[in-house]
Amino acid sequence: MTDLTYREVDGRRLACRIRPGNGPALMFLPGYASDMDGGKASAIDAYAAEKGLACIRFDYSGTGLSDGDFADGTLKLWLDETLAMIDAHDGPVIPVGSSMGGWLALLAARSRPDKIPALIGIAAAPDFTDWGFTEAQARTIREEGRLVEDNPYGPEPFVTHKGFWEAGQQLLLLDEPIAFTGPARFIHGDKDQDVPVSVALRAMRLLTSHDVQLKLIKDGGHRLSEPHEIAAIIAETDSLLTCL
Repeated sequence: MTDLTYREVDGRRLACRIRPGNGPALMFLPGYASDMDGGKASAIDAYAAEKGLACIRFDYSGTGLSDGDFADGTLKLWLDETLAMIDAHDGPVIPVGSSMGGWLALLAARSRPDKIPALIGIAAAPDFTDWGFTEAQARTIREEGRLVEDNPYGPEPFVTHKGFWEAGQQLLLLDEPIAFTGPARFIHGDKDQDVPVSVALRAMRLLTSHDVQLKLIKDGGHRLSEPHEIAAIIAETDSLLTCL
């Protein structure tokens, strides 16, 4: 495993694992309330190591091993941290975003077209603060400051804080063309109960790039962490790199 280091961004100390190497650096962007040491992130890092590629992983502030309070985290804050990590790298970066990380990957690609030659979205969830909540849930967030729900992936409850939700509503992407002309690859499970395949299709159509592909995995859920699903992610990553 790549050694743990820390990088300060606007006074916030972010935990990161940075693997030196050649070519565009692969930057794994975790999902909401996830971290840089999950199965998909580790698989991307192992692939980079095998190919001699640079790889950047980090935990957003308030998550994983980074400093801060999760309740203070917002999509805008985590986007700023993502852009700071991209800017700090001396060379091009390919964001590989999982779920919410896919939203961040799209936002980053739109903001840094000169640094980002391509992107990958794994069960990408752009705009989930918009389509992912009922009006009753959104009202609870606005009025009570947070929404607490059962977490299907672990014992801790799934909490959405008002600051995060409001920032997400200010960074919606799927209502107009997404200005990015580089290659983009989406990997999605056809049985994803959290992020409908229709979200990936909308992102595909809205990207201004002519080189956008969607790989559907039969019976795949949202996590896409089974061995054959991770193998598909690595295969798409490898195929994309050969196009650059």
